[in-house]
Amino acid sequence: MAVALLALLPPLSTAARREEFALALQFSLFAIVVPALVAVGAPWRLLGLAAGPVIDASPRVVDRLADRRSRHRELPWSLALIGCDIGAAIVWHAPGIVASVARQGWLVVAEAACLLVFGLGLWLELVASPPLNPRSGHLRRAVLAAGAMWSFWMLAYVVGLSDHSFYPNFHHLAGGLSEAADQQIASAVLWFVAAAAFVPVIFFNAYRWLQTDDDPDAELLALARADRRRGTPPMATGGGGGPVAT
Repeated sequence: MAVALLALLPPLSTAARREEFALALQFSLFAIVVPALVAVGAPWRLLGLAAGPVIDASPRVVDRLADRRSRHRELPWSLALIGCDIGAAIVWHAPGIVASVARQGWLVVAEAACLLVFGLGLWLELVASPPLNPRSGHLRRAVLAAGAMWSFWMLAYVVGLSDHSFYPNFHHLAGGLSEAADQQIASAVLWFVAAAAFVPVIFFNAYRWLQTDDDPDAELLALARADRRRGTPPMATGGGGGPVAT
């Protein structure tokens, strides 16, 4: 919440209308940092969107989403969510939209909300946010995180390597940052934030894949967790060989 307010309120919100590097920082917070912090923080039970630890608690909206995600682990689902997030980032980073946000300040709230929603779609594919778990294994998560990082890096390169003003609504005055310097710093800001957010995810999942993805009990553990979320009692074998509830 503090990071979101930092991006929405002055002085950053005011500077983002005058300097491209401030705009890049604000955009990075909206598109990468805030969704990542929400996903890692997993505030769903605190917000009343997920049931508490009591087994017989009725499932809430996030519990039902977690159950649905556990039954649809196909790669296209992950690619679609990440593609939607990158598409939203491209739209809100486009020169025409940036100029509209600068003219009508209230649009920054719409930008923040849109990037948060789609950013959560990306980060829930990469990190655990109980009761929501990534639908991919560690190797796939590392690859997806690398793809997302490179997508943000490409946005940074487009701005930094532009040989003309990428955002015509910014006017650089004598005595301040030059147009070229402002664009290059903006590119570096977005590049750095994306690297700081995604590189740890890439290396952590690559390491975990090397260590644990060949564990034959991983699928059984995942099924047991899903049963506990649904409140289904585990089954044991009785003396006559048939399953009985424990």
